[in-house]
Amino acid sequence: AEVIRHPLPNNSKFPIASAVEVTAGTTLVFHSGTTPAPADPKAERGTPAYYGDTRTQTISVFERMKKSLASQGLGFGDVVKMTVFLVGDPAKGGQMDFAGFMEGYTQYFGTEEQPNLPSRSAVQVAGLVAPLMFVEIEVITARPE
Repeated sequence: AEVIRHPLPNNSKFPIASAVEVTAGTTLVFHSGTTPAPADPKAERGTPAYYGDTRTQTISVFERMKKSLASQGLGFGDVVKMTVFLVGDPAKGGQMDFAGFMEGYTQYFGTEEQPNLPSRSAVQVAGLVAPLMFVEIEVITARPE
């Protein structure tokens, strides 16, 4: 069982894989979407302060996901596929804040401590389960033997 990560072409430094190959004998674990915890639980629900901006929410999602994966004996280095759902930020004219997402993402993926890169899709969606919630991320992991 093996996981083979194929880099992006042309020596791209963008921190995702063009593809990830998972060979037979590897267990795949499909992790449900994770949303952020309130950044400021004392703030009024439905206000920008409650969940924070996209960067803040992305970090919150990854911190929550790190704990969930660890409870299953997994970590970010085991992620082979990631799907990111981003809601447009009213403060950014209704556009998703991809730069804010990347500021959070690059703290967890493509680092010296965790160099493994997943294949990844990021899409803008109309909304998530709560007002001003901008980030939901789901992953597929390959459990090491």
